[in-house]
Amino acid sequence: MRLSLAAFVVIAGVAATVRAEAPADLLDVPKLPAVTAPEEAEFDAALDRGLAYLLEKQNPDGSWGSARRTKGLNIYAPVPGAHQAFRAAVTSLCVSALCEAERFADRKDERITQAIERGQAYLFEHLPHVRRATPDALYNVWTHGYSLTALVYLAERKPDDAALQAKVRELIALQLDLLSRYETVDGGWGYYDFEVGAKRPTCDSTSFVSGAILTAMHDAKRLDVELPEKVVARALESIRRQRRPDFAYLYGEQFKFSTAVDINDPGGSLGRSQCCNIAMRLWGDEAVTDAILRAWLDRLFARNGWLSIGRKRPVPHESWFLVAGYFYYFGHYYAALCVEALPEAERPEYQAHLARTLLDLQEKDGSWWDYPFYDYHQPYGTAFALMSLYRCRAAK
Repeated sequence: MRLSLAAFVVIAGVAATVRAEAPADLLDVPKLPAVTAPEEAEFDAALDRGLAYLLEKQNPDGSWGSARRTKGLNIYAPVPGAHQAFRAAVTSLCVSALCEAERFADRKDERITQAIERGQAYLFEHLPHVRRATPDALYNVWTHGYSLTALVYLAERKPDDAALQAKVRELIALQLDLLSRYETVDGGWGYYDFEVGAKRPTCDSTSFVSGAILTAMHDAKRLDVELPEKVVARALESIRRQRRPDFAYLYGEQFKFSTAVDINDPGGSLGRSQCCNIAMRLWGDEAVTDAILRAWLDRLFARNGWLSIGRKRPVPHESWFLVAGYFYYFGHYYAALCVEALPEAERPEYQAHLARTLLDLQEKDGSWWDYPFYDYHQPYGTAFALMSLYRCRAAK
């Protein structure tokens, strides 16, 4: 991945200037085909199989994922720090998915309760120790972001447990402090810093990383914790700088003089625009209207094949529009949040498309996965898919 990302700027071609006004055809998007929402029995069976997969694959120490499944090609991951970050981030996603099973899907099951509490114990022990692996590998920002949402859910499960509440708030304060420390110099976050040696990351911020972290920070507001306002403001501005007039988002700020390269076009942004749009919407950006959310949901489902072509390809960014496989379930999860942000009457059609898309891709073992990634891909893919489906199931 390092070589691919570093090469993007070299191959970008002629630079393009972002226009000040949105093009007239912004909302001229493909019409969605008719789709029938899955029957309740099919829906429930898929949820049960996905939950069973997560319960079966939880590690003895309460975590999910590992570095044990090796292959000929893996992304740059210096040990042990990269894998400490990957495992804590994936465990946070799985804990969030199981907490949502209790809340959205109403799955009252002692096995789920026990798995959540084992995952909680792992996070409580390991979150304080996650840092960047090396000066250039900042995978820990994913941990600090996704753990915020998991910690909020854990606090909301037991509002009267004073010891738990205190521990959660302590860990949230630590994650926010670390996000402030690992913020790039221009605002927002990235996960590679090739200007090795700087104490403060000097890398270009990456739109979808900042979007995911800002969404998680917004979750933390539910506990009325103190958020780093200046850090939030700088991250929001970094995403605005990367937003094209058509609400495609640049992969990262390294493309600011090459906005027309394929990865920044709507086809390349299908897995990013949902995340960036919902983050900006949650934090009060009035430019992200319901019409913008609908336009990009229409694009996602009408052109889903473009994004899906990248699924399961082992080389990052080898697909059309330089799409990487790991954008697939990530993008659909944030699409589910976009649907949730629409007026209730406008949700059913998108919920039907989202549910049908995800149910058709469930693996025989009950998991979902989009990119071969050591032994983390099935847990994170399944967590993202389940959290997306819960938001479709909630309509019933």
